[in-house]
Amino acid sequence: MLQVPFIRENKEDVIKRLAVRNIDATQMIEDVINLDEDRKQLQTQLDNTLAESNAISKEIGNLYKSGNTAEANVLKEKTTQLKEVTKEFTEKLNNTIESLNQLLYKIPNVPHPTVPNGSTEDDNEEIFKEGDIPVLHSEALPHWELAKKYDIIDFELGNKITGAGFPVYKGKGARLQRALIAYFLDKNTAAGYTEYQLPLLVNEASGFGTGQLPDKEGQMYHVTQDNLYLIPTAEVPGTNIFRDVLLNETDLPIGITGYTPCFRREAGSYGAHVRGLNRLHQFDKVEILRVEHPNRSYQALDEMVNHIKIILQELKLPYRILRLCGGDIGFTSALTFDFEVFSTAQNRWLEISSVSNFETFQANRLKLRFKNSEGKNELAHTLNGSSLALPRVLAGILENYQTKDGIEIPEVLIPYTGFNIIN
Repeated sequence: MLQVPFIRENKEDVIKRLAVRNIDATQMIEDVINLDEDRKQLQTQLDNTLAESNAISKEIGNLYKSGNTAEANVLKEKTTQLKEVTKEFTEKLNNTIESLNQLLYKIPNVPHPTVPNGSTEDDNEEIFKEGDIPVLHSEALPHWELAKKYDIIDFELGNKITGAGFPVYKGKGARLQRALIAYFLDKNTAAGYTEYQLPLLVNEASGFGTGQLPDKEGQMYHVTQDNLYLIPTAEVPGTNIFRDVLLNETDLPIGITGYTPCFRREAGSYGAHVRGLNRLHQFDKVEILRVEHPNRSYQALDEMVNHIKIILQELKLPYRILRLCGGDIGFTSALTFDFEVFSTAQNRWLEISSVSNFETFQANRLKLRFKNSEGKNELAHTLNGSSLALPRVLAGILENYQTKDGIEIPEVLIPYTGFNIIN
């Protein structure tokens, strides 16, 4: 959530930068400033009324002590009137604050100056590419056919048990999945991230804290009886560890990692591009999160990008990095880099990671602050990235490592799988 003082001080720049998202935010920003003016005026009126009421109460006490009962009773009637006025101002103030917050919840983060203009994913900017795209044999198959051929993932069984988008991993497919999770976690903890096991359901406050609510409410599975939400990513419970927390500057930076299943409704997702593992309702992901000092959060973002590069280099998968354009960047993000792995059998790029800096946007919602060197409370910066999302990494391995004799296992994973080929 944007801070009102920031909006006031940078009104024209905020409108200009939100235009990169293809949003005309002029009226919303004007409404924020006007509501904040109303809030300040009501707060002043309330404070003045309370001060007057307190002063009269003291005077009444003095009058009773001096025996001026009649005059004290007259003033008591005045305090009764002031209580009604106070109640009215308090109600108006609370309603104004609620209206202001509801409006602020609808305004996305302002993009970083390096975010390119654009409307769709086609306008994203490729900034890096690495790895040779393998030449496959003439009978090469997409991963959903390989899964069936080698009996390692059963999409039909998942459909029977739950529905489309809930695959069942079997045998060497399940072991390869487990190997990837362990490998990712080992790489992350070796890089200094502390491992957490996190809840898979979160409350409404957690959803608001990281910006999934109200923006992506329709994409989250909602347990209505308990008003809990299945997590769409470990970012939500992981970042909410720090909700309503005041850190010391010496506590920073903080890095955590965690493996969780993730759940997304993905409403309206149909077609060939979502076949097999390309888009699921339940999938596994290993996440990395950072809480950083504002002065070094973009250095931290570069470090996270380089960390994921190393993982993909070790897996020997061809990949590229995109800087997302204004029309494709997430609601809460100031700057996002997407990693995509090339699926040779499908002849297309598959997104496997998003690495984002949210600056103070989440921290303001979370009330995540630290005490700086001057002893003042300051909002921290939050960052997160997939390290990595498993379904499309697995799809890339199955397709790019296939041979006529079976699917070879990336060398770095063999100590985790205990086998070097699926056949």
